[in-house]
Amino acid sequence: MSSMNMKDGMNYAPLSKPEPVVKPGEYCFAAVSLDHGHIYGMCNGLVGAGATLKWVYDPDPNKVDAFVARYPGVKSARDLDEILNDPHIQLVAAAAIPNVRASLGIRVMEAGKHYFTDKGPFTTLEQLDQVKQVYAKTNKKYAVYYSERLHVESAVYADQLIKQGAIGRVVQMIGLGPHRLNAPSRPDWFFRKEQYGGIIADIATHQIEQFIYFSGNNDAKVISSTVANYNNKKYPELEDFGDVHIIGTNGATGYVRVDWLTPDGLRTWGDGRTVLLGTEGFIELRKYVNIASGEGGEHVFLVNQKGEQHIQASGLTGYPYFGQLILDTLHETEYAMTQEHVFKVSELTLLAQKNAIII
Repeated sequence: MSSMNMKDGMNYAPLSKPEPVVKPGEYCFAAVSLDHGHIYGMCNGLVGAGATLKWVYDPDPNKVDAFVARYPGVKSARDLDEILNDPHIQLVAAAAIPNVRASLGIRVMEAGKHYFTDKGPFTTLEQLDQVKQVYAKTNKKYAVYYSERLHVESAVYADQLIKQGAIGRVVQMIGLGPHRLNAPSRPDWFFRKEQYGGIIADIATHQIEQFIYFSGNNDAKVISSTVANYNNKKYPELEDFGDVHIIGTNGATGYVRVDWLTPDGLRTWGDGRTVLLGTEGFIELRKYVNIASGEGGEHVFLVNQKGEQHIQASGLTGYPYFGQLILDTLHETEYAMTQEHVFKVSELTLLAQKNAIII
């Protein structure tokens, strides 16, 4: 279910099964700031849910040309203002350099549009506070592409199992987010800490979001966090390892580990896994690969009082988030994800990054 190269996480963009919630032309959006390949996954999700991709803008004409080749019919804007002044545009999707995601979002929200950003949505707590104020003033969404839960069918399927009570109450989650570095293909900003924000703020945001969501918490406390540069000394500002220990207000605990150490021998960009321990059983997700088996991803392993199951989730659930997000922006509802959830996940992630022990 993906386009692009499975070996390259920066350009991993699942294609959504068409599940339109609006008619053609009824919901228009734009794509801007094409700094990260996740913009393609974001657009695929929205288009699959029926949205019309009307505009694209980036100061780099090469990025725009590549984007238009993928989405024929999209119009190239002269500047961001041309998009923000279009009354038909309801949402702007962007994958800017991480430290400017908040300022771009503020411009979009103040122009009366909803904003959909790649993760991590912030690099500082100050940015988070500014966006909270703008949200309170404009009531426009600051939505975040937490792709490792929202654009992965095994994770959507696990959510359904948990809601059905298949493993009882979730009391612990282990979230592993290894990534391949592919250093030569990375832009300069990727190696500058002020711009990418640190490994926890960048990629552990996925696992912290999943912990809060799957464990049913609305708040948590970061107990400890560490970061290191173990194997990439020629990039002194890069952190290639990070981990976080977190406890939710309901008593569930989480352990998160992220890294840029995936070896070249793995046939995908990272062996992303989630293990969810419940009072009545456990679930393991092997999201992108089942190593040494010749099989791809989307594996759900369920063990509970009834026995053991292995479910191949490809094609079972689709990606309901995108349609829910469109409907939420139209009806001022919060079925896709609450704004409070986005802000809380961001706060915990930024605190874990800020207070991390440097190894």
